[in-house]
Amino acid sequence: MPVSEIRMKGHLDESWSEWFEGLTITNLESGEAILSGEIVDQAALHGVLSKVRDLNLPLIAVSGVGPERQDPTIRSARH
Repeated sequence: MPVSEIRMKGHLDESWSEWFEGLTITNLESGEAILSGEIVDQAALHGVLSKVRDLNLPLIAVSGVGPERQDPTIRSARH
């Protein structure tokens, strides 16, 4: 299952984790928060992003992390 990170401006209390589908919340000293964890598909990702929007938290970045994000059928070209 793909692991994703969603970075936003603002901090969240750990109690929001359940509302965000059990994603891990990490608050950074920079005033940003990162939601991380397994997101099963694009529909689930859009659901989480809608919740970020509903809280009026400015979205900074969305990214896949770790080897789970790479499609094993894609090979890099060598020159």
